[in-house]
Amino acid sequence: MRTVLDEAPSEHQNGELPLGAALFSIVLNILFGANAVAIKISLLGLGVFTTAGLRFLIAAVTISLWAVLTGQPLYVDRQQAGRLAVLSLFFVAQIALFYLGLNLTTASHGTLISNLLPFVVLVLAHYFIPGDTVTGRKVIGILLGFGGILCVFFDKQGARAEIQTGDLIIFFAVFIWGMSAVYTKKLTSTIHPVIISLYPMFLAVPCFLLAGFLWDDTMIRYIDWSVGMSLLYQAIVTASFGFIAWNTLIKKYGATALHVFIFIMPVSGVFLGIILLGEPLTSHIVAAIFLIAAGIIVINFKRR
Repeated sequence: MRTVLDEAPSEHQNGELPLGAALFSIVLNILFGANAVAIKISLLGLGVFTTAGLRFLIAAVTISLWAVLTGQPLYVDRQQAGRLAVLSLFFVAQIALFYLGLNLTTASHGTLISNLLPFVVLVLAHYFIPGDTVTGRKVIGILLGFGGILCVFFDKQGARAEIQTGDLIIFFAVFIWGMSAVYTKKLTSTIHPVIISLYPMFLAVPCFLLAGFLWDDTMIRYIDWSVGMSLLYQAIVTASFGFIAWNTLIKKYGATALHVFIFIMPVSGVFLGIILLGEPLTSHIVAAIFLIAAGIIVINFKRR
């Protein structure tokens, strides 16, 4: 699979992105931002846990085929298997809570709260990753990000108890997600990124499908074009293609250059929720977008 990325010179590592890679990064972040909207659409026809199970079943098969065809390493030793088992438990918990919460709240709220992740990771990394300390600039960014989340919780459209409950569940999902991200940082030096992403899916799929059989009111209510396409979007576009493309960009250009663009995700998710789901754009949502985006930009700002 050759793209414009394959032609990029190595001197861009951790520096400025060439135009083609920058545009591709922007597109990826827009696609990632739309994931919450896709989940909301799929939940119209599928149960909460069934949706998660089918999504990662398709993603696991897709990534496995890609790994085999491209010669990616898939073997793990006993020690790595134990660490991956811990990561898998984090993964199952975070995804289960995220889907449960999103079933109750709006895609706009879910997108904005999930973008709390970089701030949670910064705080946790300060205590658990040596040398990854929180600076004054990062504190300002963290405060801006949490200020944005407060705007979400005080949003008028979130006055209903059901939405507030969903927001709180997603907040806990993001906190677990942050712990998972910090734990993953410690694994990347000894375990290939493909394995780190793929193996948790192997545990998650049977867990989610069993949970769907036991606790979903109906595993499959109906599948029409919109439900089917939204499920494939989650599985192929974000969980499979998105993973491969993003990690390819990181390998070529470094995480620092790419993280400049992640503020696009909350903007994309909110506006697609408005366009596709008819969700309202309130003053609280607008304020949350600006505060979260500003926090991400401040944290990732590098003085040249």
